[in-house]
Amino acid sequence: MIKAEHIKEKTIIPEEKWLGEKQAHEDHVDALLNDYLEARSRQEKNPVMDFLFEYYAFRPSNLRKWSPGIEVNLSFSDFNELPEISEMTVQDNIAFVDPNLFPDKRISSLKWMLKMLKNTQQNRPSFGCFGMHEWAMVYKSENPRHNQLPMRMEPDELAAFVESRPLLCTHFDAFRFFTKPAKPLNRFELSREKFHETEQPGCIHSNMDLYKWAFKLYPWIPSSPILEAFELAVEARYIDMQASPYDLREQGLEPIKIETDSGRKEYKQKQEMIFEKGFPIRKNIIDEMNKLLAVVEK
Repeated sequence: MIKAEHIKEKTIIPEEKWLGEKQAHEDHVDALLNDYLEARSRQEKNPVMDFLFEYYAFRPSNLRKWSPGIEVNLSFSDFNELPEISEMTVQDNIAFVDPNLFPDKRISSLKWMLKMLKNTQQNRPSFGCFGMHEWAMVYKSENPRHNQLPMRMEPDELAAFVESRPLLCTHFDAFRFFTKPAKPLNRFELSREKFHETEQPGCIHSNMDLYKWAFKLYPWIPSSPILEAFELAVEARYIDMQASPYDLREQGLEPIKIETDSGRKEYKQKQEMIFEKGFPIRKNIIDEMNKLLAVVEK
């Protein structure tokens, strides 16, 4: 049943305004992805962008779709111009993402994500890992995860380097890909059950995952924080791969040589930059989740 309070005069967005926002969003995504998608159509690999669309289950076509989020009412004259959102309800030339259609079974996961993101935001950032997680994923492995990519070190040299540095990973979804010999070397005990406790805002992967937590709530939150989180994820993934043991110079990625003092200094500076960029993005996502939860729990 459509609730009348969802349509409020003060929240109605004129057609010209929201069409402009929708077009600007689509143009922005096209500018980000068109070259990549063209290369992908030629079967060309991209270790950064491929990861973002394979590891994260949100297709480029989904990222391109615009949503105003909840509590925004779109005035329209042409039904065909409306966003392609199945959760949208139409009434008297007004369209809106209908919170009545939010599945009750997803409220618990929304609360979990919100709690985890709030905890992360409040935790003290740590910048001492130096990207060693990617090295721990290939440590003493005969079949590295990205075995099509060349390494910057021979296996014995790589193993010696890993053993010479502390492993300080706080992100379970990176830790779970550590090789079996590498897991006992990590200083922290990580598990899915403790995920929301161990996340911290200085982590490259924690900031990269802001994209995941945001798109999981499409179309209930606006597309703008999802796109902001995606752009941060792209930047973070570039750093991630540059600091990895893989040699990606043929793909235009100069290594951040964390095996050297200067490389660790460079990595830490970039990690701090991602933290600073991620802080307001995480806050924005938290605010949108709080708004969504307040509405769907009524």
